[in-house]
Amino acid sequence: MKQPVFLETAPIFRSFDEKKARAFYIDWLGFEVAFQHRVTADAPLYIGLQRDGLVLHLSEHHGDATPGSTAFVRMKGIKEFHAEIIGRPYANNRPGLDRMPWGLQVEVIDPFGNRLRFSE
Repeated sequence: MKQPVFLETAPIFRSFDEKKARAFYIDWLGFEVAFQHRVTADAPLYIGLQRDGLVLHLSEHHGDATPGSTAFVRMKGIKEFHAEIIGRPYANNRPGLDRMPWGLQVEVIDPFGNRLRFSE
């Protein structure tokens, strides 16, 4: 019997404002747009983002996700990542590089209350 193979995980975060989402995820955190979809021009946006193997989806659709969710992201190169995002101006986040029992961690909070906990 053939075993299943899981290829990627894409947490879905609720978002409410496309301009704020792009400023946070693309301009500040360095994600790229993999795809975006609207049923009509005035419909809510569903957008896929990616960066170096990390995939996230943002949805303006009611019921797709709960605001204030958290994704825990294991990574390598957290010191360099921290220096990179601290080096770009973003008025609403100045995350620290914290030592936790499981390793180093950088936590950022998006404009919609969702948290990304990057950990090495």
